[in-house]
Amino acid sequence: MLTHAHRQAFLDVFSERVRFSEPLSRHTSFRIGGPADIWLEADDVADIARVQQLSVQAELPLWVVGGGTNLLVADRGVRGVVVHLGRTFAGVDWETQEDHTRARAGAAIPLKKLVNQAIERDLAGLEFAEGIPGSTGGGLLMNAGAFGGEIAEVVQYIEGVDRAGQPRRLPREQLRFEYRNFDLEPGFIVTHIGFVFQTGVPSAIRSRREDAKRRREARQPLGYPNAGSIFKNPPGEYAGRLIEAAGLKGFRIGGAMLSQQHANFIVNLGGATAADVRALMRAAEERVWELKRIRLQAEIKLVGDWES
Repeated sequence: MLTHAHRQAFLDVFSERVRFSEPLSRHTSFRIGGPADIWLEADDVADIARVQQLSVQAELPLWVVGGGTNLLVADRGVRGVVVHLGRTFAGVDWETQEDHTRARAGAAIPLKKLVNQAIERDLAGLEFAEGIPGSTGGGLLMNAGAFGGEIAEVVQYIEGVDRAGQPRRLPREQLRFEYRNFDLEPGFIVTHIGFVFQTGVPSAIRSRREDAKRRREARQPLGYPNAGSIFKNPPGEYAGRLIEAAGLKGFRIGGAMLSQQHANFIVNLGGATAADVRALMRAAEERVWELKRIRLQAEIKLVGDWES
């Protein structure tokens, strides 16, 4: 529970950079979400270490919100502390060697921007991510992928701050990627990601990017707030096709609707609540199970104070 003493402790360290009862609907692509008890923008690694230590001392949960995509925040909001990485973590350092190029990217840089910078340098490996919204750190945590590629293929290491407030660097052999998931130790906040790229044929790289762009624009809903794909694709199947076969394409609850363009997207038509979205997810899960005996698994992350 957030107390006056907790508030004062954060104010003493961060002053005007800390906000209380900050609506998270302002910070998510869904435009949905209740308030965070404490909202803080971190400017450097020292800030992150301080907030880790304060959160542990106060026994408050700690969350990180990047671009706010792939995220559904409960209507009641989030208890504890929500950290947003500031502009200090939105740059990239490039180092070209004889047969490859390395990049150290801040976790807050938009993934699309990193993709474009790599392609401008004729570097292959991220073309599939053209148009994927959100931050590079968010892309790491969901092992973002599409059209046969995934971010895990080019990640070399990560840097961050652990729950004890200690900076650490984890090499590739210690990183555990799965389909649309990255297994990160509890409490670890990623600040930078190391990538390694191979030089490719410029025309082929740009062709793959344009192909990804065309395919994404053709299948994804435009004009309404959404959080990207709602469910992971089951082995050998496509979640959108299963939901459409279940007759739920265009199905609506409150202000939320399973997109008429692609059934694995839920769009906010205006005034949608997290409860509306969750009810749609349950409807899809139940109907697909009834018809196909396939259990859909959420790709988006549900965070916050949910009713049982």
